[in-house]
Amino acid sequence: MIRDLIKGVLGLPEAAIAPTENKGFGDYSTSAVLKLAKQQGKNPMEMAQEIAQKLQNPMFSKVEAAPPGFINFYLSPDFLAGQVVEILRAKENYGVLDLGKNKKIQVEFISANPTGPLTLGNGRGGFFGDVLANVLAKAGYDVKREYFVNDAGYQVEVLGHSVLKDESAQYKGEYIDKLNKKFVCWLCSKDPKKIGQKAAKYILKNLLQPTIEQRMKIKFDEWVSEGELRQSGATDEVLAKLKAKNLTYEQDGALWFKSTSFGDDKDRVLITSAKDGREVAATYLLPDAAYHYKKFVEDKFDKVINIWGADHHGYIARLQAIKKALEMPGELEVVIMQLVRLMVKGQEVKMSKRAGTYITLDELLEEIPLDVARFFFLMRAPNTHMDFDLDLAKEQSDKNPVYYVQYAYARICSILRKAPATKSLSPQALNHPSELALIKQLIRLPEIIEDTAKDYGAHRLPQYSLDLVRSFHKFYEDCKVLDESNKDLTQSRLALCEATRIVLANTLSLMGISAPDKM
Repeated sequence: MIRDLIKGVLGLPEAAIAPTENKGFGDYSTSAVLKLAKQQGKNPMEMAQEIAQKLQNPMFSKVEAAPPGFINFYLSPDFLAGQVVEILRAKENYGVLDLGKNKKIQVEFISANPTGPLTLGNGRGGFFGDVLANVLAKAGYDVKREYFVNDAGYQVEVLGHSVLKDESAQYKGEYIDKLNKKFVCWLCSKDPKKIGQKAAKYILKNLLQPTIEQRMKIKFDEWVSEGELRQSGATDEVLAKLKAKNLTYEQDGALWFKSTSFGDDKDRVLITSAKDGREVAATYLLPDAAYHYKKFVEDKFDKVINIWGADHHGYIARLQAIKKALEMPGELEVVIMQLVRLMVKGQEVKMSKRAGTYITLDELLEEIPLDVARFFFLMRAPNTHMDFDLDLAKEQSDKNPVYYVQYAYARICSILRKAPATKSLSPQALNHPSELALIKQLIRLPEIIEDTAKDYGAHRLPQYSLDLVRSFHKFYEDCKVLDESNKDLTQSRLALCEATRIVLANTLSLMGISAPDKM
């Protein structure tokens, strides 16, 4: 990777090397000398000039110092041509890194309660989790995708009441009407728990899994049932461990966990008291504790990444407290996905055609292709609220950013189909500014993968694909690719086209988006 190569030449392996936004300051720059000069009591500008003058390497056409002590690096045309050769050699493996060194990471995402269809928020978290898992695998981690099925507890009982349509019903919609007809009859149980359990299994099998696997094209390595986890005795074992550590106490008829001892803002209930006619029951914290104990202690994941909706933000501290209390090894990280608003003609759409309360993900995927949904949901960082522009998503032209990228890929494939048959492509004659600018975009892909694997900013990928396509269009406008009068130059530019095709295909693959060779 370019940044690592520069660090090696510079002799400062810990230096931060960043691509420059203003190309008047080189292709890459570092401010590492500012810190180094301060440590050694030297003038940073003089130190930067001294280092820059000593750096002689074929990968650079120029190295210069800039106030107050930056070092700017300009990549040489010969080096850039060599990077094209590397892309042509690596093909679909271009961008593969050894960053993760095969450490085990679990990405748990969607995990929607089996009480109704998937929402737009589930779609945003679902596509993000799937793409993040792709990136982590490309970066060298051993990645597993997991879905936690909350098929036990209070919300399943509420589902039962809703199917029964009694005074405690909360869920509404066409799917509830269908479940009522299917499960409620004079021969059937009127127990809301049993009805809820039957309904939850039906929703998981007939609503959630088909949407996830067939429409979203997401494949989980494991589906873990909360109900089965409770029945296995795992929750009892975790509770016994907490009691043995003297980390629980009884108050007001409930059993509490001393979570304030581990950084939480207040202690949390593990077992509820009998009140309002409800039975004593475990809160969600207890099965979640057992679930994470399984992840870290039994399955031995080095890191677990949970992707949750915005309404779960307050749950992070208590889960981290449980992890500390039970001395679970490994690292737990939580990514919070902010809310999504569906916009039509500049107005938010709040009502569903069928569910009665919200737009379902199935309804959205009936309106737009999967490729479009994936790209649009990925375009914003998880910590930002998102307006999903349905009018733009339905636009079937290059105004739509997905098609803009795919049209470019198809154009490249068309150019290569028209090219004369050759045994090999050589990029040695490339020196036009637009050619070099395109190569500099191509070699950013490994950096995009590394940065995303570190901070989970998957929104970089759609933005990178757009930047890459813009650079390709500029190259195509400025440089004639098929030039019969100059076969060497044609070969070089065809090599650059093929390298662009490879990198764009790899980028689209990471996003789970198709790369059509004709449109």
